[in-house]
Amino acid sequence: MKNLLRLLLKNQHQQNRSGQAQTEKGMTLVELLVGSIMAFLIITPMLAFVVDMLNTDRREQVKSNTEQDIQAAVDFIGQDLSQAIYIYDNNPATTTTTTTTPTGIPALLAGNFIPPKNATQTPILVFWKRQQIKNAVPVNSSIKPNQCETKANANNCNDTYVLSLVAYYRFKDKNSTWCQPSGDTCPTRIARYEIRDGVRNPYATDPTNPYYNVSDTEDTQQPDPAFDKAFELTKPTTNVTLPAGLTDPKSGVQNPQVLVNYIDHNPPVQALSATECQTALGNPSDPKDATKNLDEETLKVTDSDKTNSFYACVDTAKNIARVTIRGNSLRRLQDSNVPSSTENSAFFPTATVQVQGRGALGK
Repeated sequence: MKNLLRLLLKNQHQQNRSGQAQTEKGMTLVELLVGSIMAFLIITPMLAFVVDMLNTDRREQVKSNTEQDIQAAVDFIGQDLSQAIYIYDNNPATTTTTTTTPTGIPALLAGNFIPPKNATQTPILVFWKRQQIKNAVPVNSSIKPNQCETKANANNCNDTYVLSLVAYYRFKDKNSTWCQPSGDTCPTRIARYEIRDGVRNPYATDPTNPYYNVSDTEDTQQPDPAFDKAFELTKPTTNVTLPAGLTDPKSGVQNPQVLVNYIDHNPPVQALSATECQTALGNPSDPKDATKNLDEETLKVTDSDKTNSFYACVDTAKNIARVTIRGNSLRRLQDSNVPSSTENSAFFPTATVQVQGRGALGK
């Protein structure tokens, strides 16, 4: 009896195990469908969230890069301006302006004294400064400037300063090399020209030729071809540069150094004050008539289309300039031109610097 009962229980146990094994065949089609739907409902929002986070991070990074570029450009200009000894305002030297003294950029352009204004480039900030050239003037006439770098003459040459004309231009052209993504109208950029005098010979006996011989100097110690050796700071719009020296067979003018790209080329959201430069510079008076203040047209140098994305307020008499730059980070994200508005104003950063030139002798 006991043996029969064990046999029955053993058979029943084997049947139960066999039944469980037969039912464990995997997920049914319905279960797979339900699982797929649940995964889709969970993963899709998460994926959209991740993509949105990546886009937001990219936009913020581009905006931050533009802000840094604009601030770096303003800092560079400010440092450059701190060495200025004469800054040109916008006075065209006509009887219709407050002063008829020829101090302005229009007077330079009329004589083609700097790289001329055209459809793609506009001069905004032009000034003279002193440029240091190290180890360039021998302590006696027996040594030549090109010998100053030798070990034997390491202590036999002094540093010197030469006049240097600096011009910052607003360039407006379509160049796929620097304008990415390529497509619609590109933002403008800021480029810098510099035209420099050469090292003068303190031992020269001919007053009409105060320079060293070319064979006695390095290339960097000779005047630039565009520099007019007859220039005098007492006559700031006379003999400024030699137009023939500005040209070359390839580009037509000296190649400028690009300072910063992606400058906004749209009008600002809010129109600037009609007396912005007058207010910022403290309503400077006319040097010829203290009872009159210089007009806004004379003080403000900007582009002809009035975007005011790169402009300068200049008080020539006090040697002060206030420079403002507005960038465009949206153009780095898309190939279309989107003007600034109240909603996207954060993508058009602005930086300003005001500097008084201290480059004159004795200062």
